[in-house]
Amino acid sequence: MNNVILIGMPGSGKSTIGVLLAKMIGYNFIDSDILIQEKENKKLYKIIEENGLNYFKKVENEINKNLNVKNTVIATGGSVVYGSEAMEHLKKIGTVVYLKVSKEELKTRLGNFETRGVAIEKGKTFDDLYTERSPLYEKYADITIPSEKIDLATNAQEIANKLNLSIL
Repeated sequence: MNNVILIGMPGSGKSTIGVLLAKMIGYNFIDSDILIQEKENKKLYKIIEENGLNYFKKVENEINKNLNVKNTVIATGGSVVYGSEAMEHLKKIGTVVYLKVSKEELKTRLGNFETRGVAIEKGKTFDDLYTERSPLYEKYADITIPSEKIDLATNAQEIANKLNLSIL
């Protein structure tokens, strides 16, 4: 299957770049965080608040490991890399693209990340989260796109070029 799966930290641009890329190459678009919210009928931070982090990760793993699509750009949640079943499945159905952004830039983009539904254990800082997740993104990525100071449309264009996808 020829899907494009975007992974990276919250604030790295997965959803926005995903929509731009899908339009550019004529693919469908899915945001797996929205699928989770639809299934649970509540916002991500409420799921974590009410059911706990482990429950959220379980639901996220379940949703992503059962995606059955083609010609689709999939923007995943930042914590998808904790679900090995989900990541194995996503790697089978497409190319995994890591949108890499520095910790400092992400802090600027995110502001208050508590209300974004970021899967973070109590007592951990954003710095801890970045340090914990970065090696997982590197591990699962088929390609890495630095998306620091470049505009989002250029990032989408670069992904299309690297994957040899025709731009409409």
